[in-house]
Amino acid sequence: MELEPVVAVELDRHLATAKEWFPHEYVPWSQGRDFDGPFGGEPWSPEDSKVSPASREALIVNLLTEDNLPGYHREISTIFGRDGAWGTWVDRWTAEENRHGIVIRDYLTVTRAVDPVALERARMTHMQGGYEADHGDKMLHGLAYVSFQELATRVSHRNTGKASGDPACERLLARVAADENLHMLFYRNLLASAFELAPGETMRAITDVVKGFQMPGHTIDGFLRKSVAIANAGIYDLRVHLDDVVSPVLRQWGIFEMEGLDAEGEKAREELSDFLAELDTAATRFVDRRAERQARKTAMAPSAG
Repeated sequence: MELEPVVAVELDRHLATAKEWFPHEYVPWSQGRDFDGPFGGEPWSPEDSKVSPASREALIVNLLTEDNLPGYHREISTIFGRDGAWGTWVDRWTAEENRHGIVIRDYLTVTRAVDPVALERARMTHMQGGYEADHGDKMLHGLAYVSFQELATRVSHRNTGKASGDPACERLLARVAADENLHMLFYRNLLASAFELAPGETMRAITDVVKGFQMPGHTIDGFLRKSVAIANAGIYDLRVHLDDVVSPVLRQWGIFEMEGLDAEGEKAREELSDFLAELDTAATRFVDRRAERQARKTAMAPSAG
């Protein structure tokens, strides 16, 4: 309730900043043709796809993540409530997020970028598994999580588009990423205000979320295999997560310059600092090993001519 006035201000700012856009304008409909089935078209084959294998995995993960919107809506409704400015934001956020699944699926289907049968089966499996927030109904943990997750999703979409090799895909995902960035700003600003009300509790929530962070699509069937392929392609890996997601948000909040924390807050901040050091070491190790693998692969490749 104490944050409700801030929600109202941030909601007004968001509505004044957000630009109207239409999913159908970002899909190259002229590339479409009938599939096998009632219309007797051609079945999908891997040769139909024009995007890189790694970006294809990322597109599937990104879309299946967006597909679980009903679960996310339920969770944030439970955490934030359906009344007043909070409720208005929950519904607005849901409406904007729904466009993402629509436009990505239309693009993938029309361009035959992925197997539509396998995609639909994966959607059914993933959505039937439901979604449950790792942090339960803890509001500060919920705010901390979405502050990082919205930025992580933005970065993932942008990098997927760049890696796809298709200008249409890159343009589409840049548009989706712009929405995610505005959502991140909303949540990040709210949590900044939460620091003013309960600095120790807010610091604890941030530390818990950063240490246990998982993308909302981690329950997708085959997620580990797909995430390895995505990381090996540099689309989203530990280094990207630390440098482009976690560190910028923490820096914006001034986490390590903040004064006036209670004992619990100081303890949480120390835990966070230690964890970030470990994450940096792991990220450096991963990048170095990837470079070594690539160097060996290049050395073993037959020379041209």
